[in-house]
This record gives sequence, structure tokens and C-alpha cells, in this order.
Amino acid sequence: MDTINMINYVLLVVFFICYAYQAVYILIPFIIKPKPHKEAVMHRFAVLISARNEQAVIGKLIDSIKRQSYPAELVSVFVCADNCTDETARIAAEHGAEVFERFNAEQVGKGYALSYLLGRIDAEYPERPFDAYFVFDADNVLEPDYIEQMNRTYSDGYEIVTGFRNSKNFGDNWISSGYALWFMRESSWLNRSRMRAGTSCAVSGTGFMFSRRVLDECGGWNFFLLTEDIEFTISCITAGRRIGYCGEAVLYDEQPTKLGQSFRQRKRWTKGYVQVFMKYGGAMLRGIFKGSFACYDMFMNILPAAVVTVLAVFANIGGFAYAILTHQGASVVLASVLGLLNSMYLTVFAIGALTTASEWRRIYAPAWKKIVFTLTFPLFMLTYIPCTVAGLFSRDVSWKPIEHTRAASLAEIRAGERRTA
Repeated sequence: MDTINMINYVLLVVFFICYAYQAVYILIPFIIKPKPHKEAVMHRFAVLISARNEQAVIGKLIDSIKRQSYPAELVSVFVCADNCTDETARIAAEHGAEVFERFNAEQVGKGYALSYLLGRIDAEYPERPFDAYFVFDADNVLEPDYIEQMNRTYSDGYEIVTGFRNSKNFGDNWISSGYALWFMRESSWLNRSRMRAGTSCAVSGTGFMFSRRVLDECGGWNFFLLTEDIEFTISCITAGRRIGYCGEAVLYDEQPTKLGQSFRQRKRWTKGYVQVFMKYGGAMLRGIFKGSFACYDMFMNILPAAVVTVLAVFANIGGFAYAILTHQGASVVLASVLGLLNSMYLTVFAIGALTTASEWRRIYAPAWKKIVFTLTFPLFMLTYIPCTVAGLFSRDVSWKPIEHTRAASLAEIRAGERRTA
């Protein structure tokens, strides 16, 4: 079955051509040094938190915001208790947030909650006193200097800024650690390099800031697709805005530990990428032809990997089935499939090992777990294959809340490195 071998080889070459530039990203931090900060300007911030049944964790987030080194009088915390059936609203208010409750069974998702929250803030504060807005998920916890560090990058002229995304529960299992390594890799080896190279970074779910001017230029928060963070990123980049990165601003969030929950989430992400491509694909392509590397970078991040994955899956399944039915070299096809999987494993392992090594001190888990979960990282990434296939071909994919139960303070997160179990 030389045909299958050839198909797998071509797909690997296509994948390499699309993503070879990310190998260059690895070198950039060693070649290009960061620019010194300008003098910081003190801005007034509104913190936006969308929370649905997050009574277990939201208090820890608000506490970490209240303990920031940045002047407390310049930070206001707002919570949208979105379709909650628990005590989220009460707990958030007790911890010092201004809470707005929202009940809407039709418009479901974080994008709608943020839009509602911003509308309520404008109604309560018609003078619009806030220079910029932070977006956090209810399960997050911040380092004490998070806002101070983000403000420094904002003062450098970046009106959209994202920070370093760490994990509260790296050491739970191979699933939570897989997420954690992927997000840390995105922070350290993609966004950091993008920032140094002068191209645009990407917002990833939580832990980002945008100015009031950006909000006004966007006509408000009008990002309602399944991956509203990617939609916001690409909308800004295709409009010519550049997103900055602040690696010193560290945030921790809780990662899923159950495969079924993870599967549903990543299937939604895949469907969201398709939605973003359908809405912004033309604008990205126009940007690419006009010489925008940021548009090319974002295009690569939402589409080719999924397409190549699906083609590889169907080509190999079809080839294997044909070989069995015709008794023509099933063992050859199986060897080709195993060779492809081995190449994928080694590539992803190298990515995970690089991330573990570079972020070793920021991973709060016992050393043996850091090593073991680096070995299992490629297995986690391979589970993206069925998630991607399901996301591309499922029609009924909707936003569903992720249950968060890990209520941990910053001290408790850091103590994870000393645990042996």
C-alpha cells in the first residue's frame, strides 16, 4: 500500500510547511531581548468576571484581586452571575464584588454574559471612569503583582494585553497536566516570541485586558461565537490592532481532569474555530496577501491542523479497511499508521519537554509528576484527534459550563510542589 505511505508523507510535509515558523519562535527569545518598559501610567481598571454556578471558587479569585499590589482604589470588580442556581452571587458580593444577575436561557455563553455585564456597568457608571477592562474566569487566582505588571505593558502602548497562563492543578492527572503544558507553551514559546518579534499575540480564554478605546472601536463586546476569545483576537488582528504579552503577569486556572468533560470542551473549541474561520477567513486571507504575518499566524492556529488531522484519520482508516477487505498489505498500512503516530508522539514530546524544562520552577507539582506528565503529554494531544473529528462534523455543539471545584489560594497552589501524592 504505497499510496497510504505517500499520503502520510505528504500530510507530514504539509504540516511541517505550515508550522515550521513556530520552530523559529523557539529561537527568538535567545536572539531578541525585550524592550525596556516606559514609565508606568496609573490607569483605572474594571475587572469583568462571568460566573455560572461558581460558588466553590469565585471567592478565591476576588480575594486575590483584592490583595493586588496595584492601588485598590483603581480596581473595581464586577461579576455577572449568569443563570446561576447556587450561591455565586451572594459569595461574590460578600467578597467585595459588585454583582449583576442575568437569566437568559436563549443567549447562553461567556460572550453574552460579558456583553450584558459591560452594558450594566455603563448604565451604573455613565461617566465611564474606567480606562480598561480585565477578563477573568471565576476559577482563576492571580499573583499579587498581576495587575501592576499588566499595567506596565499597557503603559508601553499596548491596548490589548494577555498574560502568562499557569495551572492550579497540574499534578492532578495526565489530562490537567496536558492542558497546563499546552497553555504554558502558548504563553512562553508563542506569545513571548510574538511579542519580541513585533507581531501580534493571541488571547487565550482568560487573563487578558483591553482598553475602553478598543471596546468602543469594536462597537461594544459583540463576540458570541463558541470561542469568543479567538473571535476577539482575530477581529482585532484583522482590524490592524496588535495584542501585547506580559509574561510577568501570572494567572492560575483550573483544568479539567475528566476525559468526557475535556472531550466536550475541545469539541466545542474545534467547532468554534470553524465558526471563526467562516466569519473571518476572508479578512485573514486578505491580510495575508497584504503582508500581515499576524494574519498568517492566526490562520495557521485555527484551521490547517484540524484539516490535516481529519484527512489523515480518514485516509488511514479507509486504507486499512481497503487492505483488509482486499487482503492487500494490511500489515504495511498498519506499519505506516504506527510510523505516523510515532512521529507525532516524538514531535509533541519535544514540545512538552521544552516547556517543562523552561517552566520547571513555575510548575507547582512534585518533580516526578513533572517528568511523568511530560511523557504523557503526547497522549493527551493525540486525544485531540477524535475531538477534532467530532467538532468538525457535529452539528449540535453548544456552550456548556465546566464544573470547577478546586478552591485554592495562591499559597495552597504553591504548596502543590511539595506534595508527594
